[in-house]
Amino acid sequence: MDFPIFFLDFFGNRMLIAVIASVHVFISHGLAVGAYPVVTLLEWRGWRKKSEEWDNLAYKITFVLFIVTTSVGALTGVGIWLSTSLIAPFGIGSLLRIFFWAWFVEWFVFVIEVVLIVIYFLTWKRWKEGAKKKLHIGFGAFLSAFSWITMVIITAILGFMMGSGVWPESRSLFSAIANPLYLPQLAFRTSYAMIISGLLTWFLIFFFTKRGTDFRRRAVRFASTWILAWVPLFVVGSFWYWNKAPEAMRANIDVALLTQRFAQWHETLALIIAVAVIAIVIVALVGVIRPRMIPGIALLIPLVLGVWLLGHFERVREFIRKPYIIADYMYSNGVTVSELQVFQRDGILPYATYVRNQNVTDNNMVEAGRDVFLVTCTRCHTTTGINGVVSKFNNLYGEESWDESAMTALIHTMHISRTFMPPFPGNDREAEALTAYLRSLRSNPELILDAHAGWARRSSSGTPSMAGADGRKR
Repeated sequence: MDFPIFFLDFFGNRMLIAVIASVHVFISHGLAVGAYPVVTLLEWRGWRKKSEEWDNLAYKITFVLFIVTTSVGALTGVGIWLSTSLIAPFGIGSLLRIFFWAWFVEWFVFVIEVVLIVIYFLTWKRWKEGAKKKLHIGFGAFLSAFSWITMVIITAILGFMMGSGVWPESRSLFSAIANPLYLPQLAFRTSYAMIISGLLTWFLIFFFTKRGTDFRRRAVRFASTWILAWVPLFVVGSFWYWNKAPEAMRANIDVALLTQRFAQWHETLALIIAVAVIAIVIVALVGVIRPRMIPGIALLIPLVLGVWLLGHFERVREFIRKPYIIADYMYSNGVTVSELQVFQRDGILPYATYVRNQNVTDNNMVEAGRDVFLVTCTRCHTTTGINGVVSKFNNLYGEESWDESAMTALIHTMHISRTFMPPFPGNDREAEALTAYLRSLRSNPELILDAHAGWARRSSSGTPSMAGADGRKR
């Protein structure tokens, strides 16, 4: 009986993680880390001014935060763990071993955060007077702090994946946390989360206040001031973060911004990004000085720009660290630097469990090549879908003739000319088998359908062998 290797052709494993993670980052940054300080400040403002308008606005925004963070936020948070465990088990497993106690603390803090979210929202209408109102505002302050602490811990892990610092020598938790990109990325993410929360507040003001009223103008001025207050830290954090990124990763920026096909347009996109940031700042300045001059649509568009910028930043951050998933330790295909020479000598298939062929012979070249593709390539590539290998070889060799020897040589050397590609983790025979499989895809589309499902090997006892989703024995 066969068990499937997790492989989404067309959409792609990498794209699956990217979509889930991008949605979760927007919710965790903009709605949790950034927005709860905003609503707490709005509630405090209403209490100080004895204004029901400010308090009602804060409550309505909190209602949105409560619904989204406890539903979509929770689902995408679990989705990240599920998808990474299926697609990159060795990567997430290594991070868990390195950051076990940090992640333990983060989950503990997260549970407290969820409890505070529930208390904060459900007690709003009950604790409206006197000491109870002060207590409620205090809960909001604690919630804001605990939300930010989760970012403090997770940012250390994200920074480690781009630059491990002295960890390869010391192998200590402290050195992993104190990686070179930790503080710059924390400054960037914190400030940007606060700016996104201000843009979200703008957006909700459009729906939760009446057009042309004095209160709408005051609310717009409040949100605009909040955004502008965080812009200086955002600018400093951005430049600090960029300057601390490893030089080899910064060299990938052209491809990271617009993919390899459109890399020559990176300057144009960089200009568009700069214009988008400047536009948000200008709208915020007008919102402070002349809030009545801002039309309703101007409260909606900046949020779209802000979310797009955040999503594009995450895409660039994920790409520029290639060919690694963990800098200088593990390649994007799940092979560690220390394993590479062994696999290139012996081949990777003898160390794989969830494959049909653990050796390449003259009679199984195509099937063995398909095994090699599933084990080594499907983290980032599909066959004919997004980032598909068929279209890439068509671009290189044309659609008529794919030279076998040239393809095999490219598989061995592609990481030299394309520095974002990891070295091929197999021997010469496996490279030949991979070439045979790729060449067969054009004339045998059923091979693509088989690759969608994948397969696995059961032991003679009927119990699946222990291995990761990429099929390597441990």
